[in-house]
Amino acid sequence: MHINHYEEQIKAELTKWQLKMQKRPNFIDRTSKKFQDKINDIIPDKVHAVITGTIKQMVRGVLTGAEYTTTQNIPGASLEEIETAVRKKIDFYKKAGAAEGGITGAGGFWLALAEFPILLGIKIKLLFEIAALYGRPVNDYRERLFILHIFQLTFSSQKGRQEVFSQMIRWDQRSKDLPTDIHGFDWKTFQQEYRDYIDLAKMAQLIPGIGAAVGVIVNYRLLDQLGKNAMNAYRMRWFEERMLGDPQGLLSITA
Repeated sequence: MHINHYEEQIKAELTKWQLKMQKRPNFIDRTSKKFQDKINDIIPDKVHAVITGTIKQMVRGVLTGAEYTTTQNIPGASLEEIETAVRKKIDFYKKAGAAEGGITGAGGFWLALAEFPILLGIKIKLLFEIAALYGRPVNDYRERLFILHIFQLTFSSQKGRQEVFSQMIRWDQRSKDLPTDIHGFDWKTFQQEYRDYIDLAKMAQLIPGIGAAVGVIVNYRLLDQLGKNAMNAYRMRWFEERMLGDPQGLLSITA
């Protein structure tokens, strides 16, 4: 099938992203993980319990059919038109998340702590919006699993990222063999990876005096990264479905 100019441009970007997702953990990744573990040891168990419980309930809600109002896709739109709309949506959520982080960060420890479920909801809502713009049926259980895989891909260690990415390749084929029971999804690993990843970035928001600034910057960056990963994940499926170029070469790159 013919590749238009825009698709040719983003194909290189997609390949670069695929390499990044599959690279082996380096020294910095391993050192960061060790430092993160030390930070986690310092954080009170009650704080961890709140975060873990929130993630658990959110994941269950998504898998069991939580309804998210989403924008409609553009019938017959080109990939370029779709992604123009997606970028606008990501920009909106980045600004909303940054504002929310600044407000809660300035409100002290307990308000900042209460922000975790709010930010989690913003992230999930953004992913539903993006999925809908790409024309994906978000009421489908398997599509919701893909959304959670994008989430997990973004908020995991590099080792975890490699494993999740491998599960996302040729999703339309793989998803046919997925269990229809929600208990088949490994939500425990999901919430543990997210909690460990997010703790290091967000715990500074609980520090008096700098919480507001940290909340603005961190939330903006987290939503930006989530949006970029979502775009590339759906690009990968776009190319897979259209068999553009050499799918084996495009999707089997090893770092």
